[in-house]
Amino acid sequence: MRVLAALSGGVDSAVAAARAVDAGHDVVGVHMALSRNRDEYRSGSRGCCSIEDSNDARRAADKLGIPYYVWDLSDEFHDLVVTDFLSEYAAGRTPNPCVRCNEHIKFDTLLERAASLGFEAVATGHYARIAIRDDGVRELHRAADAAKDQSYVLAVMGPEKLARAMFPLGEIASKSEVRVEAAARGLGVSNKPDSYDICFVADGDTKGFLERALGEKPGEIVDESGEVVGAHTGAYSYTVGQRKGLRLPRPGADGAPRYVTGIDTERNVVTVGPETLLSVRDLVGHEVVWLAPDLPATESKPCHAQVRAHGEPVPGRVVRAGDRVTVELDEPMRGVAAGQSLVIYDGTRVLGQATIAKRAL
Repeated sequence: MRVLAALSGGVDSAVAAARAVDAGHDVVGVHMALSRNRDEYRSGSRGCCSIEDSNDARRAADKLGIPYYVWDLSDEFHDLVVTDFLSEYAAGRTPNPCVRCNEHIKFDTLLERAASLGFEAVATGHYARIAIRDDGVRELHRAADAAKDQSYVLAVMGPEKLARAMFPLGEIASKSEVRVEAAARGLGVSNKPDSYDICFVADGDTKGFLERALGEKPGEIVDESGEVVGAHTGAYSYTVGQRKGLRLPRPGADGAPRYVTGIDTERNVVTVGPETLLSVRDLVGHEVVWLAPDLPATESKPCHAQVRAHGEPVPGRVVRAGDRVTVELDEPMRGVAAGQSLVIYDGTRVLGQATIAKRAL
């Protein structure tokens, strides 16, 4: 099989490519250049898009003896990921740029280009598993290593893209095994630190990045009764559940901490309140991507719901109706924000994904 291996410059993608070679596939490595000005992107352990990463990817390809190319996807990344990130925050929602990157870049643009060049699959270093049933249905499952599982950010890819994806690291028990294997193969990235946070926020200051891009928009912070209790420089830079950085001049009447409970970017108002107001029992999601064609769309089914990449899954029941899913939780979930990715699981299997449309108390 002709396989395109996405080489980020990290240890995971290098070992994934090596395993694809070992499996007998005809492998070609490609590094995605995602920044228009790569000096602005993070380097070392804090990035995945720098010139340093490109050089590390090239060295890994050379060691594996596979062809290597760099594809400039910076325009697509800016238009589909960075612009979406800014517009979502500007609308008072909380996006996950890694979800959008996987959706639009790694498993849309990359797959489209790969298919046009005759590649049958794309292999990446993501931690997730694909199971193929006797009836041919491909299922996306959590990785064997729960601590590194990335099925949450992959759920948005959909069944068509899943059919052309390979995750060679899905069955590995721990990241330490990957590093040991990389060292044994002579890959120089065996001890390279993991990347964290948002790659296009160079200094890690998301609030500052938003203010530079969207401009300061001073407004009021109010409590649940509507009383003004503070001020802000832009409602877009807050997220539901936030406690730090509110800079309120005085505590609540009961002396308890206050959290962001609502964001209204049209009125430019941030609402704060006690922690009790953060809990929800029902979730509503739209823009549904369903990965379980074998399950009836409208049948209520037990599930677990997750709204953060490394969040705790909460049990409940899900009902899907067209482009909308509703989850009734067995227990409250805290700090749910519009714009978050809602992923539905049945055990380790991913049933589907949707974008949180609203909070229902």
